[in-house]
Amino acid sequence: DVQLVESGGGSVQTGGSLRLSCAVSGYTNNMVCMGWFRKAAGKERERVSLIFVTGGGTKYADAVKGRFTISQDKAKNTAYLQMNSLKSEDTAVYYCAADRVPCDLQSSWYNYWGQGTQVTVS
Repeated sequence: DVQLVESGGGSVQTGGSLRLSCAVSGYTNNMVCMGWFRKAAGKERERVSLIFVTGGGTKYADAVKGRFTISQDKAKNTAYLQMNSLKSEDTAVYYCAADRVPCDLQSSWYNYWGQGTQVTVS
């Protein structure tokens, strides 16, 4: 089985920064993509940022480009999301996800999810 444990998140003022972490454990062989989706109240879940585990290629939602940076420590099976210049519209529950699927696919393709962490920007 595969387990994802998230950390980070919290409350911050507009313009502030936060860093999320996602540690993957268990049967992690051949994991292809990992990253974050988010769900704000009253809105559908959306992709935030993803990283290809092998090649390190990244994808970002237009809303976070230039402000968020995803990275990984392959030795620790951990991904990080550095969020800078946070805006109120970034307020959401952030979910880490990982699976053996390309990063181009929608969230419904991912079987492995973290517990979610609240990010509040005010």
